[in-house]
Amino acid sequence: MALKGLTGLVRIDGPIGQIDSSLGWAGPSLTVMNRTLVICKPDAVERGLVGEIIGRFERRGLAVTAAALRLLDSDTLARHYEEHVGKGFYNDLVAFMSRSPVMVLVVAGPEDTFAVVRSMMGTTNPREAAPGTIRGDFGLMMTENLVHGSDSNESAEREISIFFPSM
Repeated sequence: MALKGLTGLVRIDGPIGQIDSSLGWAGPSLTVMNRTLVICKPDAVERGLVGEIIGRFERRGLAVTAAALRLLDSDTLARHYEEHVGKGFYNDLVAFMSRSPVMVLVVAGPEDTFAVVRSMMGTTNPREAAPGTIRGDFGLMMTENLVHGSDSNESAEREISIFFPSM
């Protein structure tokens, strides 16, 4: 099945939808391709904000090159949040991130795309996030702050390999 609306056409095959070049590409021409991981967390999916979030990235000139709507299990979350395993908030974090589906995205753009994405997300605490950012416009509380974005190019590659191992 093909869907229009991400940046080009997307073919959904099983749990992961990726850009299918046989369908054509209508996205921006990027000379320096850099990529980062974004997760639209359960609260974003439950509130119907995924389209708005993706639209903001696309209007900025970034491209979604992979997308998957997934229920995350504890093993995947332990790999993704390995630096937090054993901390006091870890069990609540896993409960939140596994309570309902998330939309996992690979977003591509110019050098240091992760920094562009993180500035668009806003600060971690939505009450302190600037208006015009995703968290500033839609966030309600610190523990449910809508989106995750990789914090460096190295983290982006590690996180992408967890969620999209064939990329």
